[in-house]
Amino acid sequence: MLPVRLPVRCYWLVGTLLVALSTVTVSPAHAENALDRIKHRGTLIWGADQAGGAPFVFTENGKLVGFEVELAEMLAAELGVKAEFKQGDWDKLPLMLGNSIDVALNGFELTSVRQRDFLCTRPYYMYALQFMARRDSPIMSVEEIRTPQEGRVLSGGALAGSAAETYLKSLKESNVVTTGFEGNAEAMEKVRDGNLDITLQDDCIALYLADRFPQLKFVGKPVGEGYYVALVEKNEPGLQAALNEALAKIIQDGRLEALYDRWDMSGKAQMMALRHTNEVVAAERQTFSEIVSENLPTLLRAAGMTVFLSVVSMPLAIGIGILVAIGRLYGPRWVGIPLGWYVEVIRGTPLMLQLYAIFFLLPKLLISLGLDWDVPALVAAITGLALNYSAYEAEIYRAGLQAIPRGQMEAALALGMSRPRAIWRILLPQAFRIVIPPVTNDFIALFKDTSVCSVVTVVELTKQYSISALSTGAIVELAAMTAVLYMLMSYPLSLFARWSERHLAGKATIH
Repeated sequence: MLPVRLPVRCYWLVGTLLVALSTVTVSPAHAENALDRIKHRGTLIWGADQAGGAPFVFTENGKLVGFEVELAEMLAAELGVKAEFKQGDWDKLPLMLGNSIDVALNGFELTSVRQRDFLCTRPYYMYALQFMARRDSPIMSVEEIRTPQEGRVLSGGALAGSAAETYLKSLKESNVVTTGFEGNAEAMEKVRDGNLDITLQDDCIALYLADRFPQLKFVGKPVGEGYYVALVEKNEPGLQAALNEALAKIIQDGRLEALYDRWDMSGKAQMMALRHTNEVVAAERQTFSEIVSENLPTLLRAAGMTVFLSVVSMPLAIGIGILVAIGRLYGPRWVGIPLGWYVEVIRGTPLMLQLYAIFFLLPKLLISLGLDWDVPALVAAITGLALNYSAYEAEIYRAGLQAIPRGQMEAALALGMSRPRAIWRILLPQAFRIVIPPVTNDFIALFKDTSVCSVVTVVELTKQYSISALSTGAIVELAAMTAVLYMLMSYPLSLFARWSERHLAGKATIH
């Protein structure tokens, strides 16, 4: 195949895409330290995961509430700024430090590993771990869990990555098989439904959620005491010192103690242990209309983010894919071979891994090269989706171009057209018509793949469903609402694809 000079508009498209990606992929971070940056910005950006639920961070009547929500506001006030919440997966929050959050404040236990990798503030809460089982379970003591009956294997669940999960895994020799969950309530639900024998929860969580799970009982006394701390990036001792000073003030003046009482995080254990089964009052179940009115606005906002990610990422993916397809088919070998590897590498690695690399690893790579740049979460999500789907679009358009009879190109050349002009004016319009169905299918798939963007802290529809379902317990109702929203977003694309096929069918003849 002969090398081809692409028309000016192709070069313009290439330049536009490269400039767009280069300008939106990174944004300069301030050279000042974190404390100066916070005061200059006027906000303390703190990260937490709403999927963990009450009493720490959760949504109630469309408003973000919880023990750590109020604690963050107190700390920010002591620094002379406002608190700004940033959603992130619990196990990914520490990796966001210095990238998109200033402090991770979400029930992180003080461990030697965290002390090694991050700066930890002074403790703001002392917790213990509480075993829970169904009320009709024969398990009555912690000792029965540590030394179960011969031949019996117990199944246990806890929040993935937490001290509770580590403690359960340490009981492996006691025949306890451990499963990690995204949220605390999820593990308790599995025990309630009989899918697990036991769960291990931080005592404050077990106490706060007790009325939601009256079918569960506390087993024995709490074990494994520890402390909650906030996490700060390793090279920010000034911010750590400022937060410690702020914690000292709210401890000394009694505000932290009042905050404990306001969220039922102390003084309730004895009452719960002495109650009989019929004395535990179950939480009231919301009606479907109440669930819809309370959660629909939040789900609609998340659906808007899903639409935004899709309509921005897909055109970029198509543009890159067309250029890659043309380069592979009509470009020189030194262009075609690398583009072929690009397609194989992108298609051969998961989207989640690509997003992870762009958001978490790229900033560290840039820093190692002496560039202090930051990658915003939204930009990382758009870039990851666009690059991932560009590989699939490249193969679709390559197939579309190859499906056009070779005589079309020969006829165009015989009429005096240059090869690039023939590609742009003759081949591509016909390829567009051929690839409409698979491209539309990819667009619909992209709508659903936006759910993976939660790994880079973007809260889209699926992530919001997970957060709302875990905080309200209305799993089925919210799942139905979410499914309907996805259908309302994707079905018009199918109608558009069929209309486009009919509309373009009449333009099949090239003049």
